[in-house]
Amino acid sequence: MVTPSEPIVRRKLSSQIFDRLKTMVTDGTLKPGDVMPSERELMERFGVGRPAIREAMQSLSNIGLIAISHGERARVLPLTPRSVISQVDMAAEIMLSTSPSALGHLKEARIFFERGIVRQAAEKATPGDVAALRALLDTQAEALGMPEIFIAADMRFHTRIAAICGNPIFEAVSASMLGWLKEYHTEMLIWTGKENLTLVEHEEILDAISRNDSERAEAALIRHLERSRALYVHQAS
Repeated sequence: MVTPSEPIVRRKLSSQIFDRLKTMVTDGTLKPGDVMPSERELMERFGVGRPAIREAMQSLSNIGLIAISHGERARVLPLTPRSVISQVDMAAEIMLSTSPSALGHLKEARIFFERGIVRQAAEKATPGDVAALRALLDTQAEALGMPEIFIAADMRFHTRIAAICGNPIFEAVSASMLGWLKEYHTEMLIWTGKENLTLVEHEEILDAISRNDSERAEAALIRHLERSRALYVHQAS
């Protein structure tokens, strides 16, 4: 009887080093803020050359476990919803730039996501939350005619609504979606009247939140996002 072939695959040294270093981070041997051992220390510890260490360290950096700075020792990063979700930022940007349909799907997903967020935010909003949103709206009004600043305030307004819910994953997803969409929005905003209309719609959303009216907040948000979705246009269109 012939047994099936089960070849043993030799793993790259850098992959083995990556696994060991990742375990040191995930089991608490190395904690957020700790400085990683030097390249020389790691070379001596694992009996490997510098290229394997550098490749493993870069892999750790790529998944957000450590920060590598030129001229300084790498440090362990805290894992947060934002740091985890941001790991797909580059892939999302590539997908959006090469697929017009992906942009449409993202706009649809944003409406689906934010309508639930704003309902919960309206139910939970405190006077302090309302004051924070008011300050952001005032900042946005002062940035009329300055698209980059205006859009930055716009993004903070929406992520602050997500923050009211108290779930950091909501806030992180909101920030990522807005960041992915930003490239397709900026130049469109200079059209006459679009900025003022955005302010009016944000005011309607804020008023509903201040009254803890989840139904009206959701309706105002949907009107806002359905109207503004046309401002996000793929470069190839």
